Amino acid sequence: MTKIHIPGFEITPAPPGARFLEDSLDIGDEFTSERIMSAWSFIPLADEGNYSRGYLGVSGTMNLNTPLPTDIAHLSSEQFRSGNWSFNRRPGTQYQRQTIYSEEGFEYKLRPLSFQLQPERASALTRAFSAVSRISKGLSGDYGPPRTIEDLENVLDTDYEVKWDGPQDPKNPLNWSLPRKTGILFLISMQYLMVVFYVTSYLSGTRGMMEEFDIPQKTSVSLGLTMYQIGVALGPLLLAPMSELFGRRPIYQISMGLFCIFLLPACFAKNLETILASRFFAAFVGSVTFSNSLGSLGDLFSGKGKALAFNIFMIAPLEGPVIGPLLGGFIYEQLGWKYLNYLTLIFSTALVIVGYFVPETYTPVLMRRKAAMLRKTKKDENYMSRYCYKVGEGDMLTLVKLNMKRPLLMLFTEPICVFWALYIGVQYGILYLNFTAYPIVFQEIRGWAPGIAGLSFLGLGLGIIIALCMEPLNNKLVSLHKPDPETSLPTPESRILIVCLAGILSPVSLFMFAWTCSPTSIHPIWSILSGVPFGISNTLIFIHGNAYLMSSYDLFAASCLAGCAVFRNVLCGVLPLVGPKLFQDLGANMAMTVVGILAATLAPIPWGFYKWGKFIRERSPILINIQAEKEHRERQFAVDS
Repeated sequence: MTKIHIPGFEITPAPPGARFLEDSLDIGDEFTSERIMSAWSFIPLADEGNYSRGYLGVSGTMNLNTPLPTDIAHLSSEQFRSGNWSFNRRPGTQYQRQTIYSEEGFEYKLRPLSFQLQPERASALTRAFSAVSRISKGLSGDYGPPRTIEDLENVLDTDYEVKWDGPQDPKNPLNWSLPRKTGILFLISMQYLMVVFYVTSYLSGTRGMMEEFDIPQKTSVSLGLTMYQIGVALGPLLLAPMSELFGRRPIYQISMGLFCIFLLPACFAKNLETILASRFFAAFVGSVTFSNSLGSLGDLFSGKGKALAFNIFMIAPLEGPVIGPLLGGFIYEQLGWKYLNYLTLIFSTALVIVGYFVPETYTPVLMRRKAAMLRKTKKDENYMSRYCYKVGEGDMLTLVKLNMKRPLLMLFTEPICVFWALYIGVQYGILYLNFTAYPIVFQEIRGWAPGIAGLSFLGLGLGIIIALCMEPLNNKLVSLHKPDPETSLPTPESRILIVCLAGILSPVSLFMFAWTCSPTSIHPIWSILSGVPFGISNTLIFIHGNAYLMSSYDLFAASCLAGCAVFRNVLCGVLPLVGPKLFQDLGANMAMTVVGILAATLAPIPWGFYKWGKFIRERSPILINIQAEKEHRERQFAVDS
């Protein structure tokens, strides 16, 4: 197989035995080197025989089947990153022999190479994805012929470009009434709360499951939390691109409806295996609240209203894990462990019914619908929104590949992502480790009833509320730093001073819990109060650590956060498995001391980025490419002007 190297990329042509994904997936978009001036691709224009190609500095007779580095066409960077691309002639099309010069522009048909496998090995999977892609294209809401980037360029800034009817258009979700937007915010928050509540409330009923299913080890039952977190980690990789195809509303409705259905096996389970499978699939579809909620807030709010809505919304994901064991202990004590599933099912079903009356909020889908309606009513196919063309948006397979490839690639190759994913993931994993540590300390060591033991999480809950109210303090810390001279905005590093301080508070709070949780002669109030500084530190690290990633990666912030979320949720599922074994082998004091040492060992990470973050960002491969693209656009704009 011939490999072509172009600076920054490695392009591998298809092997002789490969084939394309059926004709139905042939996009057929036309690109010219004159119109699109970024990124790279290659052009193997196959034909019988040889002919003379003339290039600047390259001449001679060459075999047309041999792709060369000099066979360069300009291709949009977004189109290039959507997958492995090759130029392919359509059947029956005749290409005349011609001399190609470097400054000339020619049009070529594009077709994606999604699988470079032998037909007999890839055919079943190929057909499955082909069917899904055809369905997704039919349901995407943009009825009419396929749109190309040339179509979009022809209608931009003309009467055919479909936009909102002015800044006060009532159909724009940003212009909806405050009570309407507040109601949607409340619904989204409650859906998120129920999904997160079901994570940790499960642990309150582990004792009942062990007795009913005759399970000797608590670690086996704790697998229910692990399976749930793995489902939460994997679900957004599929559900996030589906919202781009179909919009927020149908994905919310279908996913949350399936969440309720997958709760049913856990309600009537006769063994632990049924519960584990049920929780995994429920988490997978329920993770739609993780992947879409912040996007929904962006659809509805802007400016200061968006910041306020975000702070209100964050109460659900941060307090939800605490409310689970806080209420779960009383529910289990009075009604039994199955009612933890029953009540979650009842409230989730009610939220699905209410959500049926919530309209679509995703602007690209709304604008594509408006464009389709205008094309139909005016019988003119020229009407088009700037959202009617987006590379890969009509193709489920391409979007899923992008949604999985880029976050995981950044997670393992970008230094900023690697260290911050580790730091935030461990800190959040320790929070979930506490959900197994607190029952051991307060139920097994101190002998409290499950309901009363759940009240020990009040310290954690109070710390989270205090942290959410500390935003003015963070703004004050940011204002102490000089703004970036190039943008006049605060530097990303100025936003993580509060994370540095919280990183010191976290191990201190863990050591406090470790040295007061046992023996029982020490008053339990000190163990409970240790949860206050831990809740403060954990919340500040989570919120402002992710804010640092967002401000650092700009266009790729979503991919960066997605990769970090996968790593974080896996750790949140694994660390609680370690808790019971750690307490059994080391005892409560030493077990939590080890956890505190782990937090203290990672505490220098935010300080390192606070001091050298700009130096690291300037050497990030992805950020270098982003800056190069911006400079290229500026130069091109200057030339065009």
